[in-house]
Amino acid sequence: MFKNTAKEVIEECNKENIHLWEYTLKEEVIRSGLPEKEITDRMRRNLQVMKVASEYGRYHKVKSVSGLIGGDAFRLQKYLDKGESLTGNFIIKAMARSLSCSEVNASMGKIVASPTAGSCGILPAVILTVGEKLNKSEAELIQALFTASGVGILIAKNASLSGAEGGCMAECGSAAAMGAASVVEMMGGTPEMCFDAASIVIKNVLGLVCDPVAGLVEVPCAKRNISGTVSALTIADLVMAGVKSVIPFDDSVLAMNSIGKSMACELKETAMGGLAVTPTARKIKDSLL
Repeated sequence: MFKNTAKEVIEECNKENIHLWEYTLKEEVIRSGLPEKEITDRMRRNLQVMKVASEYGRYHKVKSVSGLIGGDAFRLQKYLDKGESLTGNFIIKAMARSLSCSEVNASMGKIVASPTAGSCGILPAVILTVGEKLNKSEAELIQALFTASGVGILIAKNASLSGAEGGCMAECGSAAAMGAASVVEMMGGTPEMCFDAASIVIKNVLGLVCDPVAGLVEVPCAKRNISGTVSALTIADLVMAGVKSVIPFDDSVLAMNSIGKSMACELKETAMGGLAVTPTARKIKDSLL
């Protein structure tokens, strides 16, 4: 059975001299009873869906069903093509991919809920953009998805991945933590470094509320996917530079769980608080009725 804490997972990986992705895959074989090849093929299909969702909006003006969001990934791509960005083409491309997934989701397209539909753009944007930069193979991208899955499993075991239960820190925060860990491993980091990255990401979003305007997974969700993407990428570099997390992953997740439980229900996906009840948001809601 998959271990209950990152501390236990790290110990197991060190004992067996394996990567986090290998541990996760091994445990999934045991849990599901399926052969490794079938599990890997399923993850490959996830990767293919992610690729399409993260690219489509960059080259098509996608519009959500409500009309609230759409076309921003396309705008970012046009900005990228000019080569005049402040943060560089790598970050802009990752942002565009993240937005594309969110826009495809809101337009009823096919996405991978990784770990949720509301946070679907972060992991694809991070893994695909880093994989492209580091010339990673399809097999290595699939391995990165298993690494991310391992982190997600531990968050689900000890806290929540649901905005209705833990606010947006449980959705976009978890996705960014999963992405940061996967990037660190793609860059040659150890399991301990992967969890350091995930912990730092979580610490930076503690208390982030879920307040969808008009109850739709569009505003501010899409732009929080961008924020999570950039966080995952920058924190990965931070950890690869040798920076450690003072608070370990397990403690950060426990804190996230505690904060989620104490958060008012108005701030957990009910659209009864936060940005969702601002004057502008109320007008938007009324216009959609």
